[in-house]
Amino acid sequence: MEASVRSAGRGGEERAWKLVEGEGDAPDATDEDRAGKQILLAAAIQGAIFAVVKASVDRSGTVAVRRLTGTWPG
Repeated sequence: MEASVRSAGRGGEERAWKLVEGEGDAPDATDEDRAGKQILLAAAIQGAIFAVVKASVDRSGTVAVRRLTGTWPG
């Protein structure tokens, strides 16, 4: 599931990075041509988007289980 959540958030990460920095691609941690500030900002954006997408997927699955079984899982 983690891979599907990561791929689902990738488009959002690209759009968010364009809004914040005006550039097309977010830097990787090993990109020597980017400032440390940009690296950390990109990591924070990626982490936030990953958390939102993961929570959305988890919540949707939980609601689906309740609809099918009548009980809240967990």
